[in-house]
Amino acid sequence: MSEAEARTPAASSGKAERLFFLDINDGRILSSAIDGTDLKLIIQRPGRSPDGVLVDSENGWLYWTEMGNDYNAHDGSIERIDLDGGNHVTLIAPGGTLVTPKQIQIDRDGGKLYWCDREGMRVMRANIDGSDIETLVQNGDGRADSADIERWCVGIALDLPRGQIYWTQKGPPDAGLGRIFRAGINIPEGETATSRSDIETLLDKLPEPIDLELDLATRTIYWTDRGNLPRGNTVNRANMDKVAATSEVVLEGLDEGIGLSLDLPNNRMFFTDIGGNLYSASLDGTGERELLHHAGSFTGIVYAVV
Repeated sequence: MSEAEARTPAASSGKAERLFFLDINDGRILSSAIDGTDLKLIIQRPGRSPDGVLVDSENGWLYWTEMGNDYNAHDGSIERIDLDGGNHVTLIAPGGTLVTPKQIQIDRDGGKLYWCDREGMRVMRANIDGSDIETLVQNGDGRADSADIERWCVGIALDLPRGQIYWTQKGPPDAGLGRIFRAGINIPEGETATSRSDIETLLDKLPEPIDLELDLATRTIYWTDRGNLPRGNTVNRANMDKVAATSEVVLEGLDEGIGLSLDLPNNRMFFTDIGGNLYSASLDGTGERELLHHAGSFTGIVYAVV
């Protein structure tokens, strides 16, 4: 999303504000009004584990990732469906490429999807039809390397005007080894995904950082952390250019926080946790509201005007 898009006014005539979020326990994609009412089922795929979600409002499409269950099978996938639940398409099928794809983002103008593959230890992208799959960052290879949880890539965000990607590596549960990184959106010339010289560690010693979102106008990075207090079970933010010096917890008390989506024009955010709770709050963490309580086991979320 460009800086201009990030500051586009909210719902106009004939448009509605909706939340789309994922229930990992039942393989469900759900939608609701922004106060948690008018709950609707978009699709349910028992046995699958949806994790990351995004909406392309212009085309009326919803994209999501599904984590695989077997490392050796590489049975993760990337899916697309119309917002009304029709025309389900598998863009990247199970059985060859993806292990556990997580948060997903889109560069609409560039025609690319970006995501992290957790046990695959990778940051990746492809065309929006699932073709031309690329690995941008590779932290290891094979099951032995994947046993090292510090290598796992989880959340991702894009700063397209500056040509940069941000991602999290969560580390073992509550080990204080979680980190947030930044690099160029393209691999430097003459280098590879495994040997990049432009990777910056922006923040370390976090409990378990998960999903990321950016406010490009104010140069602010937001993230959830599913680890324990004092830094975990929280939503956090920092200046994108001085992350370590400005990092702050804006709210706490989540039940393993996962999904995060910003509604910048209205100064609010929406977020979820594994405990099945859906929340809203102002960007500074004030005015927190619980919209759904123990209603599943929620992962990714996206706010959209559709």
